[in-house]
Amino acid sequence: MNEGWLALTQQALSLLFSLDPEVWSIISVSFSVSFAALMITLLPSMVLGFILAFSRFRGRWLVTNLIQTLQSIPTVVIGLLVYLLLTRMGPLGDLKWLFTQKGMILGQMMICAPVLIAMSQAAFTSVDRRAWETSRTLGAPWYSAIWAVCRELKVPLLLAIIAAFSRILTEVGCSMMVGGNIAGVTRNIPTAIALETSKGDFAQAIALGLVLLVLALVLNFALGTLRGKAEPRSH
Repeated sequence: MNEGWLALTQQALSLLFSLDPEVWSIISVSFSVSFAALMITLLPSMVLGFILAFSRFRGRWLVTNLIQTLQSIPTVVIGLLVYLLLTRMGPLGDLKWLFTQKGMILGQMMICAPVLIAMSQAAFTSVDRRAWETSRTLGAPWYSAIWAVCRELKVPLLLAIIAAFSRILTEVGCSMMVGGNIAGVTRNIPTAIALETSKGDFAQAIALGLVLLVLALVLNFALGTLRGKAEPRSH
Protein backbone atom coordinates (compact mmCIF):
# COMPACT_ATOMS: atom_id res chain seq x y z
CA MET A 1 0.00 0.00 0.00
CA ASN A 2 2.79 2.37 0.96
CA GLU A 3 4.66 1.47 -2.22
CA GLY A 4 1.51 2.29 -4.15
CA TRP A 5 1.26 5.74 -2.61
CA LEU A 6 4.98 6.29 -3.17
CA ALA A 7 4.62 5.38 -6.85
CA LEU A 8 1.61 7.70 -7.22
CA THR A 9 3.51 10.55 -5.57
CA GLN A 10 6.48 9.98 -7.88
CA GLN A 11 4.15 10.01 -10.89
CA ALA A 12 2.54 13.22 -9.62
CA LEU A 13 5.90 14.93 -9.17
CA SER A 14 6.96 13.72 -12.59
CA LEU A 15 3.86 15.31 -14.14
CA LEU A 16 4.70 18.62 -12.47
CA PHE A 17 8.43 18.76 -13.10
CA SER A 18 8.22 17.40 -16.65
CA LEU A 19 5.89 20.34 -17.38
CA ASP A 20 3.10 18.04 -18.56
CA PRO A 21 1.01 20.23 -20.94
CA GLU A 22 -2.36 19.01 -19.66
CA VAL A 23 -1.52 19.54 -16.00
CA TRP A 24 -0.05 22.99 -16.54
CA SER A 25 -2.94 23.98 -18.79
CA ILE A 26 -5.30 23.21 -15.90
CA ILE A 27 -3.11 25.22 -13.51
CA SER A 28 -2.98 28.11 -15.98
CA VAL A 29 -6.77 28.21 -16.39
CA SER A 30 -7.26 28.09 -12.63
CA PHE A 31 -4.91 30.97 -11.84
CA SER A 32 -5.88 33.18 -14.80
CA VAL A 33 -9.63 32.93 -14.11
CA SER A 34 -9.25 33.51 -10.36
CA PHE A 35 -6.81 36.39 -10.83
CA ALA A 36 -9.13 38.08 -13.35
CA ALA A 37 -12.10 37.72 -10.99
CA LEU A 38 -10.07 39.19 -8.12
CA MET A 39 -8.79 42.15 -10.14
CA ILE A 40 -12.24 43.08 -11.48
CA THR A 41 -13.85 42.84 -8.05
CA LEU A 42 -11.11 44.40 -5.93
CA LEU A 43 -11.60 48.16 -6.35
CA PRO A 44 -15.44 48.31 -6.21
CA SER A 45 -15.48 45.98 -3.21
CA MET A 46 -12.93 48.08 -1.32
CA VAL A 47 -14.87 51.27 -2.06
CA LEU A 48 -18.12 49.69 -0.86
CA GLY A 49 -16.36 48.44 2.26
CA PHE A 50 -15.13 51.99 2.89
CA ILE A 51 -18.62 53.45 2.39
CA LEU A 52 -20.19 50.95 4.78
CA ALA A 53 -17.55 51.71 7.41
CA PHE A 54 -17.44 55.50 7.13
CA SER A 55 -20.96 56.57 6.22
CA ARG A 56 -24.33 56.28 7.87
CA PHE A 57 -27.35 55.83 5.62
CA ARG A 58 -30.73 54.17 5.79
CA GLY A 59 -30.44 50.48 4.98
CA ARG A 60 -26.75 50.24 5.96
CA TRP A 61 -27.52 47.57 8.57
CA LEU A 62 -29.47 45.56 5.98
CA VAL A 63 -26.68 45.79 3.37
CA THR A 64 -24.04 44.80 5.93
CA ASN A 65 -26.00 41.75 7.05
CA LEU A 66 -26.77 40.77 3.47
CA ILE A 67 -23.07 40.81 2.57
CA GLN A 68 -22.17 38.79 5.64
CA THR A 69 -24.85 36.26 4.70
CA LEU A 70 -23.51 35.98 1.15
CA GLN A 71 -20.13 34.91 2.53
CA SER A 72 -21.64 31.72 3.93
CA ILE A 73 -23.68 30.69 0.89
CA PRO A 74 -22.30 27.45 -0.62
CA THR A 75 -20.50 28.02 -3.89
CA VAL A 76 -22.71 25.47 -5.62
CA VAL A 77 -25.72 27.69 -4.88
CA ILE A 78 -23.94 30.66 -6.43
CA GLY A 79 -23.10 28.42 -9.35
CA LEU A 80 -26.78 27.56 -9.75
CA LEU A 81 -27.70 31.26 -9.72
CA VAL A 82 -25.06 32.14 -12.33
CA TYR A 83 -26.11 29.14 -14.42
CA LEU A 84 -29.73 30.35 -14.44
CA LEU A 85 -28.56 33.84 -15.39
CA LEU A 86 -26.39 32.63 -18.26
CA THR A 87 -28.51 29.82 -19.62
CA ARG A 88 -30.13 30.40 -23.01
CA MET A 89 -33.45 31.32 -21.41
CA GLY A 90 -31.82 33.45 -18.68
CA PRO A 91 -31.58 37.26 -18.60
CA LEU A 92 -27.88 37.13 -19.60
CA GLY A 93 -28.25 34.26 -22.07
CA ASP A 94 -27.47 36.47 -25.07
CA LEU A 95 -23.91 36.89 -23.77
CA LYS A 96 -23.26 33.16 -24.43
CA TRP A 97 -20.93 32.97 -21.43
CA LEU A 98 -22.16 29.62 -20.14
CA PHE A 99 -19.35 27.01 -20.15
CA THR A 100 -16.75 29.70 -20.87
CA GLN A 101 -14.03 31.31 -18.78
CA LYS A 102 -16.03 34.56 -18.76
CA GLY A 103 -18.88 32.75 -17.06
CA MET A 104 -16.47 31.27 -14.51
CA ILE A 105 -15.04 34.74 -13.84
CA LEU A 106 -18.57 36.10 -13.27
CA GLY A 107 -19.30 33.31 -10.79
CA GLN A 108 -16.03 33.78 -8.93
CA MET A 109 -16.64 37.52 -8.74
CA MET A 110 -19.90 36.81 -6.90
CA ILE A 111 -17.99 34.58 -4.47
CA CYS A 112 -15.07 36.96 -4.08
CA ALA A 113 -16.95 40.25 -3.59
CA PRO A 114 -18.67 39.50 -0.23
CA VAL A 115 -15.36 38.39 1.30
CA LEU A 116 -13.56 41.53 0.14
CA ILE A 117 -16.38 43.87 1.17
CA ALA A 118 -16.87 42.36 4.63
CA MET A 119 -13.16 42.15 5.48
CA SER A 120 -12.37 45.63 4.12
CA GLN A 121 -15.36 47.08 6.02
CA ALA A 122 -14.02 45.52 9.23
CA ALA A 123 -10.58 46.96 8.49
CA PHE A 124 -11.89 50.47 7.72
CA THR A 125 -14.06 50.39 10.84
CA SER A 126 -11.01 49.76 13.01
CA VAL A 127 -8.91 52.60 11.60
CA ASP A 128 -8.43 55.95 13.28
CA ARG A 129 -10.80 58.25 11.38
CA ARG A 130 -8.41 61.16 11.89
CA ALA A 131 -6.35 59.93 8.91
CA TRP A 132 -9.41 60.51 6.71
CA GLU A 133 -10.52 63.73 8.43
CA THR A 134 -7.03 65.24 8.37
CA SER A 135 -6.61 64.51 4.67
CA ARG A 136 -9.98 66.08 3.84
CA THR A 137 -9.29 69.09 6.10
CA LEU A 138 -6.03 69.68 4.25
CA GLY A 139 -7.98 69.81 1.01
CA ALA A 140 -7.15 66.37 -0.37
CA PRO A 141 -9.72 65.00 -2.86
CA TRP A 142 -11.79 62.05 -1.66
CA TYR A 143 -9.77 59.47 -3.60
CA SER A 144 -6.49 60.76 -2.14
CA ALA A 145 -8.02 60.66 1.34
CA ILE A 146 -9.14 57.05 0.78
CA TRP A 147 -5.64 56.18 -0.39
CA ALA A 148 -4.22 57.70 2.80
CA VAL A 149 -6.53 55.48 4.85
CA CYS A 150 -5.61 52.42 2.78
CA ARG A 151 -1.93 53.04 3.46
CA GLU A 152 -2.71 52.89 7.18
CA LEU A 153 -4.51 49.58 6.61
CA LYS A 154 -2.24 47.90 4.11
CA VAL A 155 -1.79 44.75 6.22
CA PRO A 156 -5.48 43.98 6.94
CA LEU A 157 -6.41 44.87 3.36
CA LEU A 158 -3.74 42.51 2.03
CA LEU A 159 -5.12 39.84 4.33
CA ALA A 160 -8.56 40.40 2.80
CA ILE A 161 -7.15 40.07 -0.72
CA ILE A 162 -5.31 36.85 0.13
CA ALA A 163 -8.36 35.34 1.81
CA ALA A 164 -10.60 36.20 -1.16
CA PHE A 165 -8.12 34.81 -3.70
CA SER A 166 -7.71 31.61 -1.72
CA ARG A 167 -11.50 31.13 -1.55
CA ILE A 168 -12.12 31.48 -5.28
CA LEU A 169 -9.04 29.50 -6.34
CA THR A 170 -10.18 26.44 -4.39
CA GLU A 171 -13.95 26.57 -4.97
CA VAL A 172 -15.35 23.74 -7.05
CA GLY A 173 -19.15 24.01 -7.06
CA CYS A 174 -19.54 27.17 -9.11
CA SER A 175 -16.75 26.32 -11.57
CA MET A 176 -18.20 22.86 -12.18
CA MET A 177 -21.70 24.18 -12.92
CA VAL A 178 -20.83 27.30 -14.89
CA GLY A 179 -17.61 26.16 -16.57
CA GLY A 180 -18.63 22.61 -17.41
CA ASN A 181 -15.12 21.24 -16.77
CA ILE A 182 -14.14 21.39 -20.47
CA ALA A 183 -10.56 20.21 -21.04
CA GLY A 184 -8.24 23.01 -22.11
CA VAL A 185 -10.97 25.63 -21.78
CA THR A 186 -12.68 25.71 -18.39
CA ARG A 187 -11.11 22.83 -16.47
CA ASN A 188 -9.40 24.24 -13.40
CA ILE A 189 -7.60 22.61 -10.48
CA PRO A 190 -10.59 21.79 -8.19
CA THR A 191 -12.80 20.46 -11.00
CA ALA A 192 -9.91 18.45 -12.47
CA ILE A 193 -9.16 16.87 -9.08
CA ALA A 194 -12.83 15.84 -8.74
CA LEU A 195 -12.86 14.39 -12.27
CA GLU A 196 -9.54 12.53 -12.09
CA THR A 197 -10.40 11.06 -8.70
CA SER A 198 -13.70 9.73 -10.04
CA LYS A 199 -11.78 8.17 -12.97
CA GLY A 200 -9.21 6.61 -10.67
CA ASP A 201 -6.33 8.65 -12.14
CA PHE A 202 -4.89 9.57 -8.79
CA ALA A 203 -1.48 10.70 -10.08
CA GLN A 204 -2.83 13.78 -11.82
CA ALA A 205 -5.20 14.49 -8.93
CA ILE A 206 -2.28 14.31 -6.48
CA ALA A 207 -0.16 16.55 -8.72
CA LEU A 208 -2.87 19.22 -8.77
CA GLY A 209 -3.50 18.76 -5.07
CA LEU A 210 0.19 19.37 -4.41
CA VAL A 211 -0.07 22.67 -6.25
CA LEU A 212 -2.93 23.76 -3.98
CA LEU A 213 -1.05 22.49 -0.94
CA VAL A 214 2.06 24.49 -1.82
CA LEU A 215 -0.09 27.54 -2.51
CA ALA A 216 -1.85 27.12 0.85
CA LEU A 217 1.53 26.93 2.60
CA VAL A 218 2.77 30.06 0.79
CA LEU A 219 -0.42 31.99 1.57
CA ASN A 220 -0.41 30.93 5.21
CA PHE A 221 3.23 31.90 5.52
CA ALA A 222 2.41 35.27 3.96
CA LEU A 223 -0.56 35.73 6.30
CA GLY A 224 1.54 34.84 9.33
CA THR A 225 4.28 37.22 8.28
CA LEU A 226 1.82 40.06 7.67
CA ARG A 227 0.09 39.47 11.00
CA GLY A 228 3.45 39.43 12.74
CA LYS A 229 4.40 42.76 11.22
CA ALA A 230 1.00 44.22 12.14
CA GLU A 231 1.23 43.27 15.81
CA PRO A 232 2.70 45.95 18.08
CA ARG A 233 6.20 45.21 19.32
CA SER A 234 6.62 44.73 23.07
CA HIS A 235 9.87 46.70 23.21
